Amino acid sequence: MEALVLLLIVLGFGFFSFPLYSYFIAVGLYSVIFFEVGTLFWVIFALLAFVFLSPSVRIKLISSKLVNFINKNGLLPKISQTEQAALQAGTNWVEADFFKAEVNFKAINAQKVTTLTQEEQNFLDNEVNELCNMTTDWEIFQNRDLSPQVWQFIKEKKFFGMIIPKEYEGLGFSATAHSKVIEKLVSRSQVLAITIMVPNSLGPAELILKHGTINQKEKYLKDLANGKLVPCFGLTEPNAGSDATSITSNGVIFKDENGEIKIRLNFEKRYITLGNVATLIGLAFVLKDPEHLLGENEDLGITFAVFDSKLEGINNSKRHDPLGIPFVNSPLYGKDVIINMENIIGETSGIGKGWQMLVESLSIGRGISLPSVSLGGSKLALNVVASYSQLREQFGLSINHFEGIEEKIAKIAAFTYMLNASRNYTLDAIDDGVKPGVINSIMKYHATEKFRTVINDSMDVLGGSAIIRGENNLLAHAYFALPISITVEGANILTRNLMQFGQGLIKSHPYIYKQIEALNSNNVEAFDKVFFSHVGLVYSAFCKSLAYYLTRGQISCQKGNFQRYKQKLSWVSAEFTLLTNVALGILGPSLKKRENISARFGDILSNCYLITATLREFEVNPNEEDELLVDYICNYCFNEIQIAREEIITNIGYLDYLLPIVKINPFSIKAKDKLNAKIVKNLSNQDYLQKLTSSLFISKDENDRLAKLQLAVKLNKECENSFKILKDAIKNETIKKDSPENMTKELLEKNLLSKEEIEKMLEAHALKQEIISVDSFDAKEYKALR
Repeated sequence: MEALVLLLIVLGFGFFSFPLYSYFIAVGLYSVIFFEVGTLFWVIFALLAFVFLSPSVRIKLISSKLVNFINKNGLLPKISQTEQAALQAGTNWVEADFFKAEVNFKAINAQKVTTLTQEEQNFLDNEVNELCNMTTDWEIFQNRDLSPQVWQFIKEKKFFGMIIPKEYEGLGFSATAHSKVIEKLVSRSQVLAITIMVPNSLGPAELILKHGTINQKEKYLKDLANGKLVPCFGLTEPNAGSDATSITSNGVIFKDENGEIKIRLNFEKRYITLGNVATLIGLAFVLKDPEHLLGENEDLGITFAVFDSKLEGINNSKRHDPLGIPFVNSPLYGKDVIINMENIIGETSGIGKGWQMLVESLSIGRGISLPSVSLGGSKLALNVVASYSQLREQFGLSINHFEGIEEKIAKIAAFTYMLNASRNYTLDAIDDGVKPGVINSIMKYHATEKFRTVINDSMDVLGGSAIIRGENNLLAHAYFALPISITVEGANILTRNLMQFGQGLIKSHPYIYKQIEALNSNNVEAFDKVFFSHVGLVYSAFCKSLAYYLTRGQISCQKGNFQRYKQKLSWVSAEFTLLTNVALGILGPSLKKRENISARFGDILSNCYLITATLREFEVNPNEEDELLVDYICNYCFNEIQIAREEIITNIGYLDYLLPIVKINPFSIKAKDKLNAKIVKNLSNQDYLQKLTSSLFISKDENDRLAKLQLAVKLNKECENSFKILKDAIKNETIKKDSPENMTKELLEKNLLSKEEIEKMLEAHALKQEIISVDSFDAKEYKALR
């Protein structure tokens, strides 16, 4: 019994992360009081204490030999220069806690909430609405371009200058305002949103702003902000997509006939947004100095430059056709294009810094641009599907009463809430000065993947109305465009398999990178300190995992809303930390090459973040009706974590025997079917639906399809009782089933409804029929469609 108590004490010390010396004190005192131990025990005990509590002795007897063993057997993970730059880009944030078996909800809820300034709100309410009113998605597709008036308005109202500070005549908007502009625009047209999104994400403006010289900022930023310059950025090449370090576009330094140092560029780029209309090109290329005009090195590395698109040798006359989506996307060609050293971003100090500039820019862009597009598209889909399903009837019932439809709609609503929550949390951090590189990768991946699910499920619910193109189809073009989001800014397969956990493990783990640095510099003292701290973390994670497993997390003390989910998240964090380090111990450096295992660890990490953001959103914006969505999201994400947990254990040797243990005590299972019905019932409240899908652009034009959809739901709700009287009368054979006009005439004659009620019901019915109708075209007109 005494031994069991001692074991529990030792485990308790691990649970609370007590320092090493406290273990020796506790074991020593406990042995004196409860055990009869001999001299041999105390000799061994004293030797262990002397070795482990004396840093100099520990270094000599253990750490130095461990360093030699690691170096001799090649166990040190190799980090390339490009990986080094990626790891140094951005800062650690909330994801680092998941690698420490911790979840700090006090800090999570204390994250500053960004509120729009009056200027930002006015821009959304005025300029953005005016731009949306100037065109329609169908019009853009038929013209294969924005109208000249729309282009001019975008430039004049500084839509290309949202991220440029006011000192350079830009709008100087927060990341949150930037996101909300894109979110509203995409509800009108994805082409409109993408056109404005890209220059405010990865492009010359951001690169010059962060890395340019004072002269470059003065020369370019004002004209970019005012639309006098239209930018594009050339990165991707035929053989350099997600692996941007493989670019072959090159610049060679030489002296011209006047003795001035210049650069001769040769390049072939593709998938360049705005490339065909750009007047200022930003370009990534490998810079070489074969004549050693700048120094001893010939290969100077990836470098960025900006220059006029009209320079001799440039060809940007062609266009790509990305799945028929008519935003400007183009190849760029350059042959013997001559630029000055002043064209390099940062001038001479920017030589070879291109990759570092890129990963910093991509890191932020992944967290703002594509998540905003996905969120705006999801809100539009939710509004359309929830509204349409109330109007469309089959077998005498609105289709939102069928369980299969309920399942789809509930998922769409929950994913939309989750995307909004994670967008808000991420951008609040960015606006607060955080640069969350790992989280931004998570945002890019899950925003686009969840939107893929949302749009596919929406197409299923809408059925025939979703597959017939025309002015009345609000979702088809989003469906066509979706694979583009999946592909750009780091393909999703790459992002999931290599970036989320692959970079997160080294960047966000509290000790791994420090150990690698210590080993690289052969600093045994530094290695000793972080290695034994690492061992302590693993033991603490083990103790927490065991305690949480046996209690299902119930012993985790949490406050506020949804305490049970917070307890489970603490449990997951502890097991994630333990499993990560066990996998690292078994697989060593090869863990980096086991992409599928890395992807599953990424699934756990990213779902932890999505749960965190969802719980935080409810704390910041509590609403009783949203509780159902939070329940759905947490059950869904914990179930996804459970699946990843089982698949990791199955695929790592020596661990698969644990599979029955984790299966019998899962983190969660999917939510019950009845939750779907409750969510859909809430969505039939138009005020609640409008709140969930706020920031959509809804035109005041009574002929606008989305506006008409809102009106149809409203009128049919108001006539709900009248329609019930009609159905009951048919069922009871009080009247004969006939045309609406004849049936309502009978209702009036039998005083079942008043004239006013019938007129309103007929109006509601006519509008409903218009909503469920689809487009059709004259044969000649159809052949001319684009």
